[in-house]
Amino acid sequence: MNEEEIKLIASQLRKPKGEYAKKVGVTMNEGNLLMNKKTIALLDAQPNETILEIGMGNGLFVKDILSIDSTICYIGCDFSDVMVQESISNNQIYVANSQAQFIEANINKLPQKPSTVDKLFTVNTLYFWDDVSLGFSEIKRVLKDKGQLILSIRPKSVMDDFPITKYGFTTFSKLDAVEILTQNGFEINEIVEEEEEELDFFGGKLKNGFLVFKATKL
Repeated sequence: MNEEEIKLIASQLRKPKGEYAKKVGVTMNEGNLLMNKKTIALLDAQPNETILEIGMGNGLFVKDILSIDSTICYIGCDFSDVMVQESISNNQIYVANSQAQFIEANINKLPQKPSTVDKLFTVNTLYFWDDVSLGFSEIKRVLKDKGQLILSIRPKSVMDDFPITKYGFTTFSKLDAVEILTQNGFEINEIVEEEEEELDFFGGKLKNGFLVFKATKL
């Protein structure tokens, strides 16, 4: 695989678009299955909660949240218009009964009104935020008092071995993420750290694993 192909994959992971977008959405679901499952478990969705996800991809895992209770309200935001349309298509029942909505939006300017979200979660998006402080400021704005944030990433020790991450990714260690969360007004309640099977990637074996942070808005 040449550098141009690696660049293309990196750009598609950042923002799926064009003819490759749908395939990228499916690939992300497969590669991030355990990570998403663990994140949703830590989210611990409860009846009557409003839950916002940043970067839901094609929305495959939305059903795992909304099937818990019919009073849960889910909002998914993604800055890929293709992923928004795929999410709507994959969750037609929940969209039809107004339990879910999907919006094209950037982390720098979320469409929600202040203090309207009980819990917010995001998987594998932090690497792409252009302004981390502004992103967290927006998250704090839309979260209710003592609202919860679930932030999931692959750590720097894993990500820096992936050839794609030199193109448009900013990687974070566990300590980096702890510092960012605390500096931006969150109290960390729990950290889950898991290793996964090595990945067959670009003709070699790469270590794999993820971190999930559960934090409360101060």
